[in-house]
Amino acid sequence: MNQDLTQQWLTEIQVLKEQMAGLQGDRDAAWESAQKWRQLYNTEAEQRRTDAQLSQQAIASLKADLHKLQGLEVETMAVETPVTAIQQEIEQLKSVEDLQAKLIAVIKERSRLLQALKTEQDNHAKTRNSLTTALGDAIDSLTRERARGEKESQNNS
Repeated sequence: MNQDLTQQWLTEIQVLKEQMAGLQGDRDAAWESAQKWRQLYNTEAEQRRTDAQLSQQAIASLKADLHKLQGLEVETMAVETPVTAIQQEIEQLKSVEDLQAKLIAVIKERSRLLQALKTEQDNHAKTRNSLTTALGDAIDSLTRERARGEKESQNNS
């Protein structure tokens, strides 16, 4: 009787050790998966930051080209305060038609920049949503895998 009880306890301990090893494996797999998703998210975020920086540089370059085409010297604008630069640009306008043309150009540029900003925000939201969905799918898959492992462990007992 005592021998049977000892054997039963040893079997129970062995089963628990196996379950613990399985759960530790699941935990390690989940950790690795989370690390992978974190890395993918960080890579995507870095790419978005790089794209945004390149876009800002392109906008600055286009603005410089625009000012050159309009006869403004970029060097003069860089030294002066923005208010002074704007005042000088306004002083160059000789008629109401010039002012209207300038206003139309500014409104078009503003609209274009607002559209570019909205597009970038939409892209960012889509990326965030797809990464969140992927992370949720990974967690659901891990949960199902753990549940399956626990069910198999209970069946083996």
